[in-house]
This record gives sequence, C-alpha cells and structure tokens, in this order.
Amino acid sequence: MPELPDVTVYVEALQRTLRGHPLQRTRIAGINLLRTVEPPPESAHGRRVRGTRRIGKRVVLEFEDELFFVFHLMIAGRFHWREPDAKLPGRLGLAALDFPHGTLTLTEAGTKKRASLHVLQGEAALATVGRGGMEPLETTLQAFGEALKRENHTLKRSLTDPRLFSGIGNAYSDEILHRARLSPLMMSTRLDDESIERLWKATREILVEWTERIRAEAGDDFPENVTAFRDGMAVHGRYRKPCPTCGAPVQRIAYADNETNYCARCQTGGRLLADRSLSRLLKEDWPRTIEELEG
Repeated sequence: MPELPDVTVYVEALQRTLRGHPLQRTRIAGINLLRTVEPPPESAHGRRVRGTRRIGKRVVLEFEDELFFVFHLMIAGRFHWREPDAKLPGRLGLAALDFPHGTLTLTEAGTKKRASLHVLQGEAALATVGRGGMEPLETTLQAFGEALKRENHTLKRSLTDPRLFSGIGNAYSDEILHRARLSPLMMSTRLDDESIERLWKATREILVEWTERIRAEAGDDFPENVTAFRDGMAVHGRYRKPCPTCGAPVQRIAYADNETNYCARCQTGGRLLADRSLSRLLKEDWPRTIEELEG
C-alpha cells in the first residue's frame, strides 16, 4: 500500500502536472470505485485543478469552488500519466480523468478491488475523511509519546493505527522499528522514555529518507515505480535475507494478507517471535532463538 513517502511524491507530481488545467471528462470503469452519490463526478467537468494534498494515505485533488476528488489507493491502486484520451486498461483500469494535455489513469492489480473515490463538496465534508491521527513529521516528542501510551497495543499496531499516526503502514513501520531496534510485538505502554525518543527519531528519519529517495528516483517524471518492496529496505520484504546491520536472517510474522518483518538479533535480543501458522505446525520443534535457527 502506498504510504506517506509514496503518497507525498504522488501529490507533488499531480500538483506539477494538473494544477491550473481543466478536467474535461471522467471515465469510471471500476464498479466499486465510486463511494459517493452527490455530487457526481461530472460536476467537476470544466473546473480547473486548484491544488493537491495528502490526508493520511489518501490523495486529494481540489477543483474550483471547493470540489474534491479523494482517492484511497489501498494495497494495489496506482496512478499513471498518459497521453490525451488514453485507453483505460481493460482488466486493471478503474478510472481515467481526461485533461487537455493528458490523461490521469487509476489502475488496481489483483482480483480484490479495494481502491475508492469520494467526491466531496466543501472543506467541511473533506474534514470528515481524516481518521484523526497526528502527522508523524510534525509531532513533538511529547505528543508522540502520549499517543503511543494512549492505548496498550503492540508497537506495530500503534504505528499503523490511523487514529494515532497519519500515513504509516506495513512497510515503513517495519523499517522504523528496525531502525529503533524495537520489537514489533512490544506493548506500547511498556516503553521507557529513552525507547520512545528512539522510536520518534527513527520514525522521522525513515519517512524523510524514503520520501527523498522516492522523489529523487522520480525526478521530474511522473512516479511509476510505486511499490511496498524497495531495494535498500532493511527488513521489509526481506524474509531470510541478511539484515544489513548484523547479517542475521530477517524473520517474519505471517498474517492473513501481509506480514511483519524484523531482525531477531537487532530487535528482540535474539528471540524469535511466534509465527501464527508455522510455529503451530512445528510446535516443540519451533526454534526459540536466532542461534537455534541458525544451528
């Protein structure tokens, strides 16, 4: 799923590409994409794009007279900039926005179509979209710590909870926790002041570093290589590959739709966290430490 760094670069590219240009036509092919009835998408026809913004993991296009298109890309939704009146891909294509100088298309891979579009009128309606989480690059250390300890959850869940922090998902939470040298399953209320500060700094460092890297990769072009798995990540998507810090094989905790990746040596004192499916299968043979696994 595109997260804060990816969405930020999308928003910047859309601002460069679309600001000041009028929308000529909307073509919506995804039957589940549009989640609102009034106003209809056609009400934006003829209106110019005034700007773009990010709300959490959502991308917002602002048209004249406070009309907003709010896109949530979910896991596999992606934007593409194509030539004018470009054909919408049959199997993957969800929508196309036609402008005089080109077409913005939205595609979604996979069979589960989860991406969404809300058409909203007015700032008051737009304000209902956010989940209330604080912007991680704007929060103070004190506010960050207070948010973490508001409820007793695992650090993985806390970082990815949009009610607490805006724009952090599965990929960058793995990277943040690795940088902070903290277990994804540590409970948030057990963190001491030093660990909270380490996590706060790691959150800011990871999000800034990856935003800059993705921005530099795209350059002046429209970003096409938006993915949750990137070369240079320390642990996310690197199961069994060596940790760049200590060389131990990266571990994982598997869930229904995704997984958490971590380094046992760097983050859990060498202890392997139980994988819900594999550890149940192996039972007594499940290794408890990285040394047992390597042995």
